[in-house]
Parts: sequence; C-alpha cells; structure tokens
Amino acid sequence: MMHQGGRNRGCDEKRRTLSKDYLLRSNRESGFGRYDVVMEPKDPLRMAVILEFKVFDRLDDEKNLHDTAENALKQIEERHYDTDLLSRGIPAERILKYGLAFRGKECLIRKE
Repeated sequence: MMHQGGRNRGCDEKRRTLSKDYLLRSNRESGFGRYDVVMEPKDPLRMAVILEFKVFDRLDDEKNLHDTAENALKQIEERHYDTDLLSRGIPAERILKYGLAFRGKECLIRKE
C-alpha cells in the first residue's frame, strides 16, 4: 500500500517531467472565466491542452458522469478558455480540450 507521501512524490515527478515540455498554468483568466489547467507547449509542434474538472451534481440536471464531462467541455467552449493560447499564436487545431468528471472515486474523461 502506498502512503500519501508516495503519491505526492509521484505527482511531483510527473509535474517535473511535464514542465520540461510544457508551461503549466492553473486557475488563470482566459476568455470569460478561469480555466482549471492549461498546458502550453514549449515546442510549437506539440499540442496544447485545456483541462476542465467537474464534480457530478444532480442539481445541474446531470444524470451521469458523461453529462458532467460534457458540461465541462461546454464550459471550455462557452467561456472561450482557448483565448490565451490563440493569442499566443497556437492554432485552434493544435489545442486539445478535455472535460474530466468525478463522482467519489469514479472518473470519466471526455475529449472534444
């Protein structure tokens, strides 16, 4: 069984690995809101990534995790979270968008 510290070290290692190739930003303004995570590539040949996290909420008329992940993708589009990346010269076709939905220990990831 892994301790919490072991998981944190694993996350730190992944972050260090990613930071070699990407500028990692979180909770920054772009468009009409604040995105959860953006990964901007240091190499213009790599894809940029926008991640939006949502917790399942029946009050939002969500029936399942698929609905929650779709709402996350919808939020990326409606609030134009790609504005900052586009203004930096990254073409729209090089921006991947993911909605991540959570309910307890369940997770579903949808890609636009």
